[in-house]
Order: sequence, then C-alpha cells, then structure tokens
Amino acid sequence: MTGPAVLEITANAGVVQARQLVRSLAQECRLSLVEQTKLVTAASELARNTLIYGGGGTMTATLIEERGRRGVRLAFEDQGPGIPDVDLALTDGWTSGNGMGLGLSGSRRLVDDFVLDTAPGQGTTVTITKWAR
Repeated sequence: MTGPAVLEITANAGVVQARQLVRSLAQECRLSLVEQTKLVTAASELARNTLIYGGGGTMTATLIEERGRRGVRLAFEDQGPGIPDVDLALTDGWTSGNGMGLGLSGSRRLVDDFVLDTAPGQGTTVTITKWAR
C-alpha cells in the first residue's frame, strides 16, 4: 500500500480532482461499482463543504488494511468557522441551501465509518471510511 495522498481543495478544480482520486482509490481497493459511486458521492459532497463552508482545506486519502479487510479512508480538513450545531447539521434533510442536498447526514449514510470533529472557531475534520465487501 502506498502512503496517504494529500490534495488541496481551494477551488472547484480541487473538488473535481478529489472525485477523480477517490474513484481511482476505490477501484484499486476493489470496491463494487455501487460502493465506488457511494464513496465518490460522499467525497464530492464533503469536498464541496470543505471549499464552501470551510474556506478551502485538504483531503487526505489513504488505502487502509485492518483486520484482514481493505478500505479507503478520506479525511477532509479545513480551518473554517466550524459547525455551531452539529446535531442540526447531521439532521436528515437539513440543508444550508447550497449543496447537493445530501449534506453531512447523506454522506454519513453512504459510508461505513463517519467521524465528525468540529468546534466553533476551530475548523472541521470529517473522516470517512468505505470497506471492500
């Protein structure tokens, strides 16, 4: 396995690059086409959030192996304003009005592991993992 790849997300081109990198890693990990699509969709939404709400940041992508299974782990990190109401942000159907309507809750449903680390004034890190079946 190769080490993590870090991608800057500071413009729309970064969101496109993030999708391409995630698709490539998902294929390398041998995720099914459906699982690839779920991961790329979640990554696209989180990359857009990083750009729009976090003012830009990074995506760190890693192929991982734990307990005999392989997966793709993505961490989206920004130094933006943070999320003041995490419960609201994770509510199904809640949207600030600018995204694909999936938001954090939709991204969380599309992956196997979802960790949100945020505080007002301290930025946000969302780490997601999709495991090969």
